[in-house]
Amino acid sequence: MVVNTDRRRRHSRSDIPSGEIDSDRAKTCYTEDLRHNRGTTMEDLKVTATGYDFAPARAAMQRFTDNDLLSGISWTVLVGRDIADTGCVGWADKEAQIPLRTDHIFRVFSNTKLITSCAALLLVEEGRLRLDDPIETFIPQLRNRKVLRPGATSIDDTEPAQRSITIRHLLSHSAGLSYGLFDPGTPIFKAYNERKILNPMTTLADMVDGLSDLPLVFHPGSSWEYSVAIDVVARLVEVVSGQPFDTFIKARILDPLGMVDTGFHVPEKDHDRLVAYYAGADLMDPMKPGLTRTDNAPYPGAYLRPVPRFNGGGGLVSTLHDMVALIRSLLPGGPTLLKPETIAQAMANQLTPGQWIRFAMMGEQPGKTYGLAGGLILNPSPIDHPDAAGELYWGGVAGTQWWISPKTGIAGVMMAQRQMAFVHPFSFEFKRMAYDAVKRGR
Repeated sequence: MVVNTDRRRRHSRSDIPSGEIDSDRAKTCYTEDLRHNRGTTMEDLKVTATGYDFAPARAAMQRFTDNDLLSGISWTVLVGRDIADTGCVGWADKEAQIPLRTDHIFRVFSNTKLITSCAALLLVEEGRLRLDDPIETFIPQLRNRKVLRPGATSIDDTEPAQRSITIRHLLSHSAGLSYGLFDPGTPIFKAYNERKILNPMTTLADMVDGLSDLPLVFHPGSSWEYSVAIDVVARLVEVVSGQPFDTFIKARILDPLGMVDTGFHVPEKDHDRLVAYYAGADLMDPMKPGLTRTDNAPYPGAYLRPVPRFNGGGGLVSTLHDMVALIRSLLPGGPTLLKPETIAQAMANQLTPGQWIRFAMMGEQPGKTYGLAGGLILNPSPIDHPDAAGELYWGGVAGTQWWISPKTGIAGVMMAQRQMAFVHPFSFEFKRMAYDAVKRGR
């Protein structure tokens, strides 16, 4: 499918509704400032904010690796833009006894979504699209959607969608799309898999074609479901920019931030830097000791060679220092990837009152909602730190995580490679201890 470049457009200032992100200075100021103020390099991963005692957090992470619950973990915690703590414990390859280093490469899975969301927001700042534009303005295959009726047992048991999918819906996972992963036995699960919606050989353009006549699982804006919406956003970036998605993010995000080890595959010369991937001994008991190698997940040779799919929802590899550079670029006090008002809007709740994040394996999570670039904690749960209200965060399925807390000025990145680690107790424990370490040091 050829990129539809004739649909690119620029909105005049008068077209931008009240509350919409403005477009002034977007590329010329913010991105160019970053080119002259490169992101975090390996040499920059050193503590610059002193007086914080992270010994308890370090000891806790060491226990997780000693008890064979994690192969290894690396982290950086920021106070403002300064590094309060950074470190590694454990192994990059447990069997070969290769210690984990800060330059090791991780499969970041859904942490990719932050970069894809930022790519779309750059185009919003330039006036080339608006958050409440219907997606069919740019991708006509997604017009005239149908929605599965409640309790549908057939993919054909549908009703017309009450409204169009907007870019805001896509960025906030409220579009009505699915992943075809978390709902086995349902009509949509079967259809997504038959259409190879998630297949690495399916290009973004072909993915959209595959979705074109499949129903949504709810009316756009009426609920929340984790989905391929951010892959659709990646295709949107291609259509609007006229560039392949990997080319766009390299030029507009990765290169300006100095994220030299982030991409859709690991170059052959760096294969030895890719951290081994593990599964826990028991999915239902995350604290049961034991790890099994699973390097061929999600498919044999994953991330070791290029594939046609530029998976905007989960396809990147990266390093600790690259992810720190990205998170730092979204913090006040220096050059930013996006305008401050764009970042503020990305960190604002985009769901309607009463809508919460929910996963099939965990159910609804009251108090946790979604912004334009990640999850949002409105009311901390017992596993969160009490000061986490207002935190923007997200994690990849293998345990790479980031968070930004505007209220406390704390941000952080954690990197691990254990399946389903985004819900493992280690991540919540580290974040709670990081908040406490900073609180004690102030």
